[in-house]
Amino acid sequence: QVQLVESGGGLVQAGGSLRLSCAASGSIFIVMEWYRQAPGKQRELVAGISRGDRTNYADTVKGRFTISRDNAKKTVYLQMNSLKPEDTAVYYCRVTTPGNVYWGQGTQVTVSS
Repeated sequence: QVQLVESGGGLVQAGGSLRLSCAASGSIFIVMEWYRQAPGKQRELVAGISRGDRTNYADTVKGRFTISRDNAKKTVYLQMNSLKPEDTAVYYCRVTTPGNVYWGQGTQVTVSS
């Protein structure tokens, strides 16, 4: 059973930065991703990174957010810079293993104007 522990959320002013972390227990993680869900909106993909460090980003965060992973620590990070009020959401970590997908519990990110 894979367990995901997220940390790093909080309240920040517009223009500020936060770094989210998601530590995973388990074996092989093919893809590690961050999603977010704002009130009244659908959950959306923010960024993803493959085991070979291939990355992809939502257009809304390109140039501001950076995803990275430490395979030895089984941890994925999301560095968020130049935060905007519209980035306010619950951020979820998701990992894909051979045959399964697992979600973290979510961490709140609030950006004040």
